[in-house]
Amino acid sequence: MNTDKNLRLHTHAAAALAATLATAPAVNEYPEQELAGAVFQAAFAVHDRLGAGFLERVYSNALAIELDGKGLKLVQNEQLQVEYRGTVVGDYIAEIIVGNQVILELKACASLDPNHNAQLMNYPRATNIRVGLLLNSGRPKLECRRFVC
Repeated sequence: MNTDKNLRLHTHAAAALAATLATAPAVNEYPEQELAGAVFQAAFAVHDRLGAGFLERVYSNALAIELDGKGLKLVQNEQLQVEYRGTVVGDYIAEIIVGNQVILELKACASLDPNHNAQLMNYPRATNIRVGLLLNSGRPKLECRRFVC
């Protein structure tokens, strides 16, 4: 048995498998994933610099500066209407919408609760935005949750 030949075959097979895995889409991929990742990076940069203890507005403004510095298009405090059977029944203010693809809900509280999740999960009903990020800067470590509809 030629071990050099077997080693070359195993090496070739491993390289082929690695190439296949590298080009195959991951199970959890979604089109806005790269943009969401850039938002997470910006949020961590803000939290690393400011830490916990400020009001949500401070984190929102700092995050807008960080996202703008990355060249990302964003809108702050966008008023969105909620319709029911074709009639506007209310509105809400979206803190930050990035690239018209990712909506952000920022919190500065001791811990996130199910109401915060529900709030963010309702946003797709009022927008065509499928990805929502819930960011809580009220703790020593930034809390992040991602929702993809």
